[in-house]
Amino acid sequence: MLIRAALTADAEELAALHLRVWDQTYTGLLDAALLAARAAEPAGERAARWRDRLGTPTWVAVEESSIVGFAQAGPGRDQDRPGLELMSLYTLDAVHGTGVGRDLLTVAVGDSPAYLWVFEGNDRAVRFYRKHGFVFDGTRRQDRYGAEARMVR
Repeated sequence: MLIRAALTADAEELAALHLRVWDQTYTGLLDAALLAARAAEPAGERAARWRDRLGTPTWVAVEESSIVGFAQAGPGRDQDRPGLELMSLYTLDAVHGTGVGRDLLTVAVGDSPAYLWVFEGNDRAVRFYRKHGFVFDGTRRQDRYGAEARMVR
């Protein structure tokens, strides 16, 4: 497995992967109609959004020439919490428990103090982040997909 910086040429594969990992991760946790609406979006629009997103530092995990996970981190967007924000970290179910998530987290934020948002009820992610030193700080928010809680390290 190789961890490398994402390239603009990865946008289409990242868009498809992002959709797939959301289905794997959030089916049964988030509203099914919201997940279906994401899947109904034209692939070209999703890829265009990813090309825009690649302005934020993004790393991909590549196994056998396919991207199996990604992470994005950059300057925090929360006014009350300056510093580094882990904006996303997703891997395919097939690589859970193999160290891919840990490796992506390491390249994205290292040992730096950082924060992230996790959907409430995403127990697997919470266990992963706790294992890597993150704790809930009591801050919650509601976004268009569901309730989220902030974890900090």
